[in-house]
Amino acid sequence: MKSRWLGYILDSYGVEPDHPFPTNPHTAVFRNIRTRKWFAVLLEQLPLRCLGLREEGTADVLNLKCDPIMTHSLIDNRRIFHAYHMNKEHWISVLLDGPVTEDELFFLTDLSYRLVDQTAKPRKMPRRKA
Repeated sequence: MKSRWLGYILDSYGVEPDHPFPTNPHTAVFRNIRTRKWFAVLLEQLPLRCLGLREEGTADVLNLKCDPIMTHSLIDNRRIFHAYHMNKEHWISVLLDGPVTEDELFFLTDLSYRLVDQTAKPRKMPRRKA
């Protein structure tokens, strides 16, 4: 799912990952091109306990900006969680190795991008399954 999401971001918004934390190369920040505000943070190999899960191991997690009205209704603690290391009212964490669908992930990404730039529109239409 991570590679499809990275392709979607590049195709739709022309955004490349930024690695602003030299001591943590497994974290990539994605910024709105015009406003330079963060709309996504990719946390690779995040320990599952950071999401409140009791399982051992790590997973790729995507933090996305979210409308506070939607935040609490989206959280199911199975695929979407309270944001790790971010404001819990305005951000969510999505488990990329979990049961989130591609359509859900792309929708939440588009929402996040628009929240940091109200004039933003994807450069092309999102991919749809036939």
